[in-house]
Amino acid sequence: MKFLRVGDPGHEIEVASTDGVLGLDVRSVITEGADPMTIEGMDLIKAALAEDAADIDLTTVRIGSPIARPGKVVCVGLNYRQHAAEAQMPIPEEPILFMKTPYTVQGPNDTVIIPPSSEKTDYEVELAIVIGRRAEYLSSPAEAREHILGYAISDDVSERHFQLERGGQWDKGKNCDTFNPLGPWIATTDEIPDPQALDLRLRVNNEVRQNSSTADMIFDVDHLVWYVSQFMTLLPGDVINTGTPQGVGSGFTPGKFLSAGDVVEVEITGLGVQRHEFAEFVRGGTR
Repeated sequence: MKFLRVGDPGHEIEVASTDGVLGLDVRSVITEGADPMTIEGMDLIKAALAEDAADIDLTTVRIGSPIARPGKVVCVGLNYRQHAAEAQMPIPEEPILFMKTPYTVQGPNDTVIIPPSSEKTDYEVELAIVIGRRAEYLSSPAEAREHILGYAISDDVSERHFQLERGGQWDKGKNCDTFNPLGPWIATTDEIPDPQALDLRLRVNNEVRQNSSTADMIFDVDHLVWYVSQFMTLLPGDVINTGTPQGVGSGFTPGKFLSAGDVVEVEITGLGVQRHEFAEFVRGGTR
């Protein structure tokens, strides 16, 4: 099943779909107590979708982030072998973790704002894990799957000058407003039986920049959920961005960074497509 939130910003409604084209309004199920960010709640929504006809044309409405506001977004750096090679950095012995604030998350097709002092705004296609059950000090990676609600596309937008040249704190280049388009949907785990066999692709103005597979991950999905749980409790609705493959703008010589008017399209097998335009920051403008 695919879970989406559709409608104008701040007024989205929850929708379930089997095909990503037609959706069923599932607000009544949620009102009755089904928390869509839990595995148990999503099972109730699946049952409703099986009984009722989907009648919302998802091609005619705005798609918001499938999560209204994640509790936290945990990110993994240098988690693809070829990306580590293009960055001329050694393969990490353990996952590199950093955080993005919840307010970076927005709809998959919403405009991304370039910070006014930006020099090197960049893109990163990533597989996002959505947590559906509390995970705390898991005993082994084998326990991870029972805590995963599903998967989504994430564009971990980054400002490399802030990230790498402004005092060594990655968070500085990761947390600008709008820097994490998410969605269009969460695909539940039954739709993605093998998260390590997904194709990832990102285009800038129709030019393919990233083209890889989750098979190139250094630390796989199960390992990451287990590993993160050793350092922080993962709660339903939390997101783990699992890292990006080679082909980021900073990997080119000279760098290929983003400017106002650039259009980025992001896709992952079974998880749909994002399409967002980049724009200059306007003081006093509305998001």
